[in-house]
Amino acid sequence: MSEIDPAAPLLLFDSGVGGLSVLAEVRALLPDAPVIYAADNGGLPYGPKTEAEVAARVCGLLGRMAERYRPRLICIACNTASTIALGMVRDVLEIPIVGTVPAIKPAAEQTRSGTIGLLGTAATIRQPYVDRLEAEFAQGKVLLRAAAPELVGAAEAKLRGEPVDPAIYHRAAAALRDQPGGAQIDTVVLACTHFPLVEAELAVAFGPGVAFVHGAAGIARRIARLTEGQAMIRPAPDFALFTRAGPDLAALAQALARYGLTRMEVL
Repeated sequence: MSEIDPAAPLLLFDSGVGGLSVLAEVRALLPDAPVIYAADNGGLPYGPKTEAEVAARVCGLLGRMAERYRPRLICIACNTASTIALGMVRDVLEIPIVGTVPAIKPAAEQTRSGTIGLLGTAATIRQPYVDRLEAEFAQGKVLLRAAAPELVGAAEAKLRGEPVDPAIYHRAAAALRDQPGGAQIDTVVLACTHFPLVEAELAVAFGPGVAFVHGAAGIARRIARLTEGQAMIRPAPDFALFTRAGPDLAALAQALARYGLTRMEVL
């Protein structure tokens, strides 16, 4: 295998700013790693799209980005894109690809009531992949699923510093609570990387006694293992890459800077 360029970046890809929840954990473990954070704001949101649309879009974009930026590893920091397109991207690109899976296993290990809620996009919660995770890790438990598409926009708006109607969070909680057995939920899987960005607001909506789990720390550990022993230098400041220019990007600058992304480019 050829020597990896120490300046070769990690590429974190998401439909929007949700993957910043993963980037925060990556920074904690790999502070010296050069990072490109890629947000497909031109295709956001992914949840309502068909599987074929998501797969074609993600494979095409990651192919272009891999060619242009030569990353050492790509992380698909998006549950919807991972559950649909991870296998296809791995077939096409010859670098390590890390995906994002709903954190059903840790949720099943920590629930005391035996009833778990899962909030995701409409596309994620219907995937057979989630059925397999449930069968493998949550046997004997009750897993209730609900699509909470409004939370994606809420997280994006929060990061831009815009006000968000609290009713959005209460609707997401009610989508789980109002199902038969929903009152027993004590653990909620945040199966979209956007959702940890609004965890505090969801905690208020669900009320006391509910724990939230997501996969960001586990993803960061996986990236650290796959890049173990590799030299890393950051020759220029890390940046955020977008697929569409627009006035809303300027509103994100302050939030992106908090994650160490001090400039922006458009693909």
